[in-house]
Amino acid sequence: MREVDKSISFDGRDIRLKVGLFAPQSGGSVLVQSGDTAVLVTATRAAGREGIDFLPLLVDYEERLYAAGRIPGGFLRREGRPPERATLISRLIDRPLRPLFPQWLRDDVQIVATTLSMDDQVPPDVLAATGASIAVILAQIPFNGPMAAVRVGLVGDDFVINPTYSEIETGDLDLIVAGTPDGVIMVEAGANQLPEQDVIEAIDFGYEVVQDLIKAQEELMLELGVKRVQEPEPETDPTLEEFVRDRATDDIKEVLTQFEQTKQERDDKLDAIKDNIAAVIEELPEEDPIRIAVTENSKALGKAFKGLTKQLMRSQILKEGVRVDGRKLDVVRPITCRTKVLPQRVHGSALFNRGLTQVMSVVTLGTPGDAQMMDDLHPGEDKRYLHHYNFPPYSVGETRPMRSPGRREIGHGALAERALIPILPPHKDFPYVIRVVSEVLSSNGSTSMGSVCGSTLSLMDAGVPIAKPVSGAAMGLIKEGDEVRILTDIQGIEDFLGDMDFKVAGTDSGITALQMDMKITGLPIQVIAQAINQAKPARMHILEKMLEAIDKPRPELSPFAPRLITFKIDPDLIGMVIGPGGKKIKGITEQTGAKVDIEDDGTITISALEASKAQQARALIEGITRKPGAGDVFAGKVTRVIPIGAFVEFLPGQEGMIHISQLADYRVGKVEDEVSVGDDVIVKVREIDGRGRVNLTRLNIHPDEAAAARAAVSAS
Repeated sequence: MREVDKSISFDGRDIRLKVGLFAPQSGGSVLVQSGDTAVLVTATRAAGREGIDFLPLLVDYEERLYAAGRIPGGFLRREGRPPERATLISRLIDRPLRPLFPQWLRDDVQIVATTLSMDDQVPPDVLAATGASIAVILAQIPFNGPMAAVRVGLVGDDFVINPTYSEIETGDLDLIVAGTPDGVIMVEAGANQLPEQDVIEAIDFGYEVVQDLIKAQEELMLELGVKRVQEPEPETDPTLEEFVRDRATDDIKEVLTQFEQTKQERDDKLDAIKDNIAAVIEELPEEDPIRIAVTENSKALGKAFKGLTKQLMRSQILKEGVRVDGRKLDVVRPITCRTKVLPQRVHGSALFNRGLTQVMSVVTLGTPGDAQMMDDLHPGEDKRYLHHYNFPPYSVGETRPMRSPGRREIGHGALAERALIPILPPHKDFPYVIRVVSEVLSSNGSTSMGSVCGSTLSLMDAGVPIAKPVSGAAMGLIKEGDEVRILTDIQGIEDFLGDMDFKVAGTDSGITALQMDMKITGLPIQVIAQAINQAKPARMHILEKMLEAIDKPRPELSPFAPRLITFKIDPDLIGMVIGPGGKKIKGITEQTGAKVDIEDDGTITISALEASKAQQARALIEGITRKPGAGDVFAGKVTRVIPIGAFVEFLPGQEGMIHISQLADYRVGKVEDEVSVGDDVIVKVREIDGRGRVNLTRLNIHPDEAAAARAAVSAS
């Protein structure tokens, strides 16, 4: 393919597309560049494997530390397991891309996005998502695109397209919109309690630019002479589907309208209907086409049965406005909330139930040294708030090996984290590192929003002074032609058989997080706006139920949480506190049992289970870093004796000398006649000479000054 270099300009930002230069043996490749950030995206297709009944799409986002001029750490000095942020970007590319492939496609498709160069201003994620669309089209893979993605920020009162890292950090919105010619297909957002209308306008603003990027892709393909592939859908024999429809429709309808049954009872009844049909097929002659179809493809019957169940469930919602559990479209399932469900050894805990979805969230308060170091390309400080999400197999009544967290767990944890960050206390007011773990104990729809609610409760139970409580709800969609129904608080079957999963989290003041995923090729802004607005009363209802369990953060932390003291010293004195080889700071830790964390700006955080131990460590550090002045009185200890005087440690690590003439108000013939090594003495700073040496005296010290000095030593 010949080389083409195309530039797109919008809102003061440029995106360059380079085609035909890199990765010639991939199916399709493009280098997407903005500023000094450049991402190579490739798409490759391989022949399908036998027995695969789904699209085996694999999306990988790779970071190379050379992109930022860095060498990896560790023994191997090369990139290893992808950092969490790389996993999240892989999901970000996958989510708007996957629905655009034909449902019948069974070939292996792999998208690889590799950041080759990166500056500290331009995030690579939306560049990679747009590049994936271009690479797929160039690879001549059947695809209902083009698709493009942009980021929208809010700086002051103005929306900004593809904001820089600094604009994202200081702004009130970080929103990613992906779309196709048919409409918006994916939304991902974190917001600082923005009103619904502001978020809707931001999505609309972003989609306008998405259309410009889609047009640019179409122009690029025209210039290259690349046409979109239109492969015919493989022919299928409808005989089995008709057989299942004739024998199961009435029975499935009956099960779907039994509103008082449990999920397990409904699933068991549907399984029984399918088993009965399988038994009927088993009795058919061996040469019967239906029996042959089921024999040759063990999954054919299940697929036909699922398709019929999906059709009937959707029809029931569209025509009757009734869901499988009998709820109206805008009704939330029953909610119960509890706090302190675990002993106080854990620092805060809560249990959130919505229908059959149950999430237990647990809070741990740590010291600054517990912050997570981010070993990736993206600028930013260490993470001081961590939200982890676990989804064990028993939560859906299944068995499977327990492994490290997958992409789904990482993504759900990041969504809940994003929802709660805007309401956390500033680090200067609450210097703890906070970790929340959400354990999904039972799942039947929207466990991520259950994690948001449960985590809010557990943070308040732990005494974390959050600004406002956050609740969340998941919205669903059923769309057939022009008929659209939006569902509040979707459960598992509605997520599985529906067209949209739209999660909205926020406080009573506004939205803090959004995540919308589609199974269709796009939605108009009006439908998205309706879903966002319909989510608000649901969120407020859930929030009301949460506040019945706990309405504000507890005034005291768990007795097992560390007690922190934070203060600042002159950064030039950090070395004095640490001491040679860390000797002094180790001594403080051994003497008090407290943990001391020191930041480069001189901020010191002391943690201990007992407040008195933390105060003792503070007194020692303040003693080391205190700058004495003339006239200050101290209780010290004699450390050395020389012919002309004695050295006294009057503050930890600080010594001064008492000249023999200042030992007493009479003539002293020999220093040892007045003091010996180890003696406790009261001294006053007489002067600090030009070389910083401290000269002490024992003369002219008032008894009250001496008493205060002794009391200060006792207190420390």
